[in-house]
Amino acid sequence: MSINTATPSDWDRLRQDHPPLERKPQIDESLMKVYLDMAEAEDVDVVNNPDHYNTGNIECIEAIEESMSSVAFKGYLKGNCMKYLWRYDYKGKQVEDLKKAQWYLQRLTTVVVFENE
Repeated sequence: MSINTATPSDWDRLRQDHPPLERKPQIDESLMKVYLDMAEAEDVDVVNNPDHYNTGNIECIEAIEESMSSVAFKGYLKGNCMKYLWRYDYKGKQVEDLKKAQWYLQRLTTVVVFENE
């Protein structure tokens, strides 16, 4: 079995056999709504819900988070913020890349707020 062929029941069994070591932060829906409201109406939301990041019932970001320690995951989020800010002016999709940077910053903020409760 690979991550690409895993079924929802495979993911459920994995979560049951290997529960997370840390309690997962809840996304602040009111803050995420602010960012969603900023997005332009599109058929495909390439910032908040790109089709290519969903396989089965788990999103790629959730699998990445589960595979890392909290410190590593925060570094991953910070790195993605920096990546999109670094290149936003060079790809011809300035607004999209800035929104992606905001998305990763919001996720990082949520994790840090949760850890400091």
